[in-house]
Amino acid sequence: MRKPRDFDSELKALADKARQLKERRVRQLGELVAATGADGLDVDLLAGALLHAVTTKDGGLKEGWRKAGIAFFQGKPAQPPAGTEHQPLGTLPLEGGKASA
Repeated sequence: MRKPRDFDSELKALADKARQLKERRVRQLGELVAATGADGLDVDLLAGALLHAVTTKDGGLKEGWRKAGIAFFQGKPAQPPAGTEHQPLGTLPLEGGKASA
């Protein structure tokens, strides 16, 4: 006769594994923030930038961010992603409405 499975211990082991994975993910995200230098940013600014990244639908902008991320992980010099030259939100262009070159 087969030994019955101990479902409680299996569920506990799975829950422990899930907790460990979640903790590792949070730790890695914190390390990423520190490695990029974003830990020097104001928390509100960092949260706003991340929210913008999550909600943007601009595929070209996301592709530029992705390429910059790849370059970061490959240890290449940082270059601003394409499409970030525009005026920040909430600001007016200089010289009486003309965008600066």
